[in-house]
Amino acid sequence: MRLQDFEAMVRRLSREVPAHFFEGIAEVAVSPRTVPHPGREGIFTLGECIPIDTGAGGEEQQSRIVLYHGSFAALARLEPGYDWRGETWETLTHELRHHLEWRARAPDLEAFDAAAEQNFARHDGEPFDPTFHLDGEAVAEHVFAVDDDVFVDRVVRSMPADLTFAWTGSSYRVPIPAGATLPAFLSVEGVSDPPPGELVLVLRRRPRIRDLFSVPPVFQAAVTAQPV
Repeated sequence: MRLQDFEAMVRRLSREVPAHFFEGIAEVAVSPRTVPHPGREGIFTLGECIPIDTGAGGEEQQSRIVLYHGSFAALARLEPGYDWRGETWETLTHELRHHLEWRARAPDLEAFDAAAEQNFARHDGEPFDPTFHLDGEAVAEHVFAVDDDVFVDRVVRSMPADLTFAWTGSSYRVPIPAGATLPAFLSVEGVSDPPPGELVLVLRRRPRIRDLFSVPPVFQAAVTAQPV
């Protein structure tokens, strides 16, 4: 999609959002820039909500939203059938939510973005915070989504031999691999109607004081679930 066509689409999508969501938005701008992630190949910043220093806080907070056409184009080259409109709408509303939360001083979306960054680290085999999933979207009791991955969270006193959990109305049992330690992130295979990404069973202890000063190593493995 050409830059001028992208700009026109952004204007059309902006008109679909109720006007009161734009209170405090100085402008919605389109930049031709491509903004790759500094350390992760194939990841791009699609948009930003940039605070404007007006000397006032709270509901007087003003922001400028910028969408990066070059980043959208880079992803489109990597993904056949790329949904330009859907991704633009999602990015626009995501940045609007940033602005609204800044004005309300509610940092939920900031925490979600941090969780997504930790999940990238997990996928790339890098150290990560074993409680990051708790800042994801709560989709059920003790179940959290971060992008396409879903995490079933279980707090345990010690590592069990196996564990039963519910998924989409069915119960499953998974064996715990030999040598597993807490915390453990177990990528679950074999369930019906899996999520678009991974289904991960997280086993962890309740946080302890010493966890504030060091991040414990995380055990990771793949397991196969059996219906109960």
